[in-house]
Amino acid sequence: MAEKKTIRYSVVIPAYNAGRTLPDTLTALKQQTISHEEYEVIVVDDGSTDDTADAARRFGVNCIGQPNRGPAAARNHGARVAKGDIILFTDADCSPDRDWLRQMTLPFQNEKTIGVKGAYRTNQKTLAARFAQAEFEDRYDLLGKADAIDMVDTYSAAFRKDMFIKIGLFDESFPVANNEDTELSYRMCAAGYRLEFNPEAIVYHLHPDSFVKYLRLKFKRGYWRMIVYRNYPGKAIKDTYTPIVIKLQTMMAACSILSVLFSIASPVLLKLTGLLFLGIMASSIPFSVKTFKKDPIIALISPLVVLGRSLSFALGVFFSVFYKKTSSLSKR
Repeated sequence: MAEKKTIRYSVVIPAYNAGRTLPDTLTALKQQTISHEEYEVIVVDDGSTDDTADAARRFGVNCIGQPNRGPAAARNHGARVAKGDIILFTDADCSPDRDWLRQMTLPFQNEKTIGVKGAYRTNQKTLAARFAQAEFEDRYDLLGKADAIDMVDTYSAAFRKDMFIKIGLFDESFPVANNEDTELSYRMCAAGYRLEFNPEAIVYHLHPDSFVKYLRLKFKRGYWRMIVYRNYPGKAIKDTYTPIVIKLQTMMAACSILSVLFSIASPVLLKLTGLLFLGIMASSIPFSVKTFKKDPIIALISPLVVLGRSLSFALGVFFSVFYKKTSSLSKR
């Protein structure tokens, strides 16, 4: 009789009311190129009110439940019961490529590496989704130039379990799926640990399918990223994931919002607002040029979308600075 293989990898999926999308995720995970005996799949049902748990059980995966506490707590719950030495995370609206698990674990051949980040793709055709994908690919170009990175997103993440537990897991005071992975990544880097990017570790994702949803997401990103920057202010200046031009565009957008507010006292400031808007759109031209070969329409509309994105980021930042409800978030 052949000896049963030991589970080496544990894939943890936090799921809240994900009954519609979770089956695609689990189907993709059943089709991985490595032996099924080498990995387990754990779905953490975060207090769903739909058929999320039933959908998970139909696939025969380990489904554990908890009261609704947010994705950070759900991931930590799954990690604590995981059997593998490597814990992988993806989301219930993602479909990993067949070679995803193998690609995600290859960088751990370097004993110094404790975390790995994969990449997004999408099959969506809407303009908003196509712009979001072009935006991700622009960031991947930046990440590809770095020997080590400082950002591992949980849609496609892997960590050595012992180091993940040692560093303190995800900060559960983040109540939503927004920047809790950024905080963990910065904490790992501050402790001197190495993170890597593997662009061949691919998951397919459902990006926002309208610009209203896209801009609302960017507002939230700006809000929660400022929460993280309070503890890691140096990252507000430079990191391996965010192009410098996006930080400059956000600063110009913030100045334009202030100039509109103060134009009540001095109408001439409205001219400054116009100049700042033009500056933001002009700064997007290199992105448009790069994008043109792959998607000319997205390249042409990029200046206006970048302007909207910058204003959404800036409004999120302002809201974070002046709205104190989140002051209870833990500081490390």
